[in-house]
Amino acid sequence: MQRKGIILAGGSGTRLYPLTIAVSKQLMPVYDKPMIYYPLSVLMLAGIREILIISTPTDLPNFEKLLGDGSSLGLKLSYAEQPSPDGLAQAFTIAADVDFLSGNEPSALILGDNLFYGHDFADSLSQADQRTQGSTIFGYHVSNPTSYGVAEFNQEGKVVSLEEKPAQPKSNYAVPGLYFYDADVVGLARDLKPSPRGELEITDLNRLYLERGDLHVELLGRGTAWLDTGTHDSLLQAAQFVEVLENRTGLKIACLEEIAWKKGWINDAQMDANIAQLGKSSYGAYLSRLRG
Repeated sequence: MQRKGIILAGGSGTRLYPLTIAVSKQLMPVYDKPMIYYPLSVLMLAGIREILIISTPTDLPNFEKLLGDGSSLGLKLSYAEQPSPDGLAQAFTIAADVDFLSGNEPSALILGDNLFYGHDFADSLSQADQRTQGSTIFGYHVSNPTSYGVAEFNQEGKVVSLEEKPAQPKSNYAVPGLYFYDADVVGLARDLKPSPRGELEITDLNRLYLERGDLHVELLGRGTAWLDTGTHDSLLQAAQFVEVLENRTGLKIACLEEIAWKKGWINDAQMDANIAQLGKSSYGAYLSRLRG
């Protein structure tokens, strides 16, 4: 069965106040496109076409206005509300409650403020997608692991422990906000108990797979960038990163229309319609050059 994707784009974005008082963090610009384009592009690169976007009741209409039903990108997009941010693993119970997940299909969850870029990243996505059993997380070497969920490995490279923001981390490998799961995830998420802070923790969900011997990890190498855009500084750094790469190479990162067109999900006529809608923007001009 085809894997489905979920983008969790909820929360109040308090670390970005006053920027996010009136608009969702995931609709903030990261250089030349809205933040949500970046996680959406990751799911598209993984070959996922049926995607649920979860956000607050206030922000959800704005995501629908931006992306519609997804048909212009060859996608099938659905939307669901998360009235309060009660943990990342809640995404799976919400997805099941709105009948997006039936409990019979694999899925992938990505956080709406995570940006990934790298030459070999698509290969890592492919490896994760091909696993039909268990869960796949990703590992990324960071200098400040105390700020993240952290994975510890044995000499064979297998995960032996997961900790959430540990004071004394057992490795420098953070777990980014991208997770692949088999069909068991809905049942496991429903069985989770809230943590002391009252949330359904994604780390607890991943531990269940670890205890079953079904947790896999894809290590992202030095050539891959993972950027969290949750603070003023990191938002600016992400925009500068995208600007430098795009201007240097002449190619765009997370260009949804380009991905859809090159994958054959939309035809030339739909591409032309997308270009026309973008008007005289530099983004539209880029697509025109691609189209020839």
